Amino acid sequence: MNDASSGPARVPSTALFTDRYELTMLDAALHDGSARRRCVFELFGRRLPGARRFGVVAGTGRLLQQLQDFHFGEDELRFLRDNKVVDAETVRFLEDYRFTGTITGYREGELYFPGSPVLTVEGSFAEAVVLETIALSVLNHDSAVANAAARMSIAAGDRPLAEMGSRRASEHGAVAAARAAYIAGFGATSNLEAGRTWGIPTMGTAAHAWTLLHDTEEEAFRAQIAALGGDTTLLVDTYDIRTGVERAIRVAGTALGGVRIDSGDLPTVAAEVRAQLDALGATTTRITVTSDLDEFAIAALAASPVDAYGVGTSVVTGSGTPTAGMVFKLVARQDAAGSWVSVAKASTDKASKGGRKAAFRTLERGVATSELIAVADGFESMPTAADHPQARALQVTLVDAGETDAAHLGPAGVTAAREHHLRVREELPVRALALSRSEPALPTRFVDVA
Repeated sequence: MNDASSGPARVPSTALFTDRYELTMLDAALHDGSARRRCVFELFGRRLPGARRFGVVAGTGRLLQQLQDFHFGEDELRFLRDNKVVDAETVRFLEDYRFTGTITGYREGELYFPGSPVLTVEGSFAEAVVLETIALSVLNHDSAVANAAARMSIAAGDRPLAEMGSRRASEHGAVAAARAAYIAGFGATSNLEAGRTWGIPTMGTAAHAWTLLHDTEEEAFRAQIAALGGDTTLLVDTYDIRTGVERAIRVAGTALGGVRIDSGDLPTVAAEVRAQLDALGATTTRITVTSDLDEFAIAALAASPVDAYGVGTSVVTGSGTPTAGMVFKLVARQDAAGSWVSVAKASTDKASKGGRKAAFRTLERGVATSELIAVADGFESMPTAADHPQARALQVTLVDAGETDAAHLGPAGVTAAREHHLRVREELPVRALALSRSEPALPTRFVDVA
């Protein structure tokens, strides 16, 4: 709420979600005259962390929203002045900062492999370099969650998956994780803010505290049925599972929607509960299992009579790989004469590939065979989809001359990303669907363009 005495509402800014050295480089570049050189930065991964077979791009829509809020207001500028991060000339430059360049990249939900140019940022050094930290923060986190979620989705097959890991993440990270998991194949989230902001279906009924609140388990079940109806899911493992199932059906009848199991040896328990439900006549009552699931536990339950899964800690933490390990590197720039020059880092085990790139996925009878990346020194000879008729072009324009393509934003952008992911996942060869550690499912081929 705002009134005249409090002044105008402050517009949120994401500009200080930035490492200090981005601004000290900017400060020095403004002094030596290199700040306005045109540059091409590229965000990519050198490898797939966790020896996974493919990666999933997630976070693009969030990053584009963050970019719209990337401006330096008086509070941000005051902080920079007070802490002597940059000098007065740079503060004046930042007063009017807006990104006016171009960003191309893989669509959100797309698959990526080592060396894939997931995001390409083109603009002056001054306006592009300061986006490094926020771009990596968003895409490294969200893609790590999506990488894990996709594997879980594959392991689950046609059985529904719900994300319920908010309490294992930061409050903002939980919302981002729910979004990434939904894009990569989960069907719902327990997080209400993710539902409100991104249009993700929400789910949830009751925790063990609900049962413990009541004098008896039966009273808890009756109260839940009275409040939520007979299609609800009753948590039956607060005390004894067999007794809990019997009470659940006695209270709700054989049309009870579902029971949830959150403990025990799940394959064994699920089989016992299914047999008990069937014997009681509750043949349509669904079984949902939770309890620290990951992709391997889900795969182990494939032959069990389980109807749905709820996953928490593993998905929001990337199932042991909490970052996608992407980097943001300068790959081309104009020299003092205005000519384009490819540049690359040559450090041991951290080398990058210079040059502007066009990416394609080669296909044979609808099955992906390689990641083809054409590399050019200049801008005039970049190949197009017409040059590779047996391949699918992977890059789209996300920001053009500072204007964001709204199709990638908000709930509609999330829905489009989810649909795209599920569609392109069908292109993967069968070997890519295995959960074991391995080399990437597709080789990355770099081709120099004359």
